[in-house]
Amino acid sequence: MPVDAPRPRVVIVGGGFGGLYCAMGLRHSSVDVTLVDRRNFHLFQPLLYQVATGGLSPANIAAPLRGILKRQKNARVWLGEVADFDVATKEVIFTDGGRLPYDILVIAAGSTHHYFGKDSEWEPIAPGLKSIEDATEIRRNVLSAFEAAEREPDPEKRKQLMTFAVVGGGPTGVEMAGAIAELAHITMRKDFRAIDPAECRVLLIEGQTRVLPMFHESLSAKAAKSLKSLGVECWLDCHVTAVTPEFVEVTFDANKETRRVATKTIVWAAGVKASGLGRKLVERLAATAEVDRGGRVSVSPDCSIPGFPECFVIGDMMSLKNAEGKPLPGVAPVAMQQGHYVADVIDRRVRGKPARAPFSYWDKGSMATIGRGRAVVEVGRLKYAGFIAWLTWLFIHILYLARFENRALVLFQWFFNYVTRNRAARLITGMPVENHPTTRG
Repeated sequence: MPVDAPRPRVVIVGGGFGGLYCAMGLRHSSVDVTLVDRRNFHLFQPLLYQVATGGLSPANIAAPLRGILKRQKNARVWLGEVADFDVATKEVIFTDGGRLPYDILVIAAGSTHHYFGKDSEWEPIAPGLKSIEDATEIRRNVLSAFEAAEREPDPEKRKQLMTFAVVGGGPTGVEMAGAIAELAHITMRKDFRAIDPAECRVLLIEGQTRVLPMFHESLSAKAAKSLKSLGVECWLDCHVTAVTPEFVEVTFDANKETRRVATKTIVWAAGVKASGLGRKLVERLAATAEVDRGGRVSVSPDCSIPGFPECFVIGDMMSLKNAEGKPLPGVAPVAMQQGHYVADVIDRRVRGKPARAPFSYWDKGSMATIGRGRAVVEVGRLKYAGFIAWLTWLFIHILYLARFENRALVLFQWFFNYVTRNRAARLITGMPVENHPTTRG
């Protein structure tokens, strides 16, 4: 690139794992980076369930984007929500009408909850777990249910209040169900006078024939055993067919039996769909890229949109197959590696160096925690569970937290919780208890 040529403008939409790692990967490149997000912080989503059950405070798992990038001279942060794209002028359009020009565009806006066509009906009743607001809402719902049960004289209504349904048996669902069970059976066992929190009922509803279906069968079995020991009921091979403020209805696939469970607290962990920005960009470009039912964009091996090398889609928003022909999972490690990869692709292009080989995901393994001192870990042929797996899970999650002070805070909080069996962030915020849905008939 000639010395007097203007530096390419790289706009990255999304401050999650993919967007942030892409921005940081360009720190030594001769480009000007603008990271755009509607929130001013990077959120460590894998630990949201800890916020939802009072184990951690929101500030423990979030870090300001400006603070993370403050020493990166070629990067700036824009706070705003992207609504559309003007591909003729190469501009990003914000909801407030503002525009931001780009030469290279990276879309990493992540995903949201997927209610399989029932979004408007089920989402207000069964919140998912994708944001701090989601986590604090679930925390409010769970804790308010116990508070309402303490005041409820009717045994049937009290039973309904103390029944919790978690839909989805993947890592998020398993972690959430285990955390609610621990909260009730251990942390709050002596907090109430009229009720015994340990008498609560926690249901984990999964459409597959086992929990954690993406793990090896032996680990799924160990996870199910750990959940059972915590008092969690695992309903497998069944699907939710109705969600209301008073109950959840479940139909079992094998015999088509339908069961209705009275509950006022439902947590959704059954699926996600990509941000609609990927589909919108494909439409504006009139590109031939396929967009699946979950909104994921089929990308080229270098993560760009086919026919448009200046536009990249990464993380939960893209669809790309590995060497075995299987789609890459929508997990944080994929987004991180793609962020680094796309940053290198852009840097090589700017420097006039040969293009990189196609993106190849290095699967470092999968893990999920079930509760205090319990987890499962699968790394290649290595599979183990129990306390050592939990220590592995703890170390990896601490390692990936964005800033040192967050790591120190979380490590101290976890150590304190482990020794005292306490969850210090059990705060009901955002709505008076008497106005909460769990307290209304």
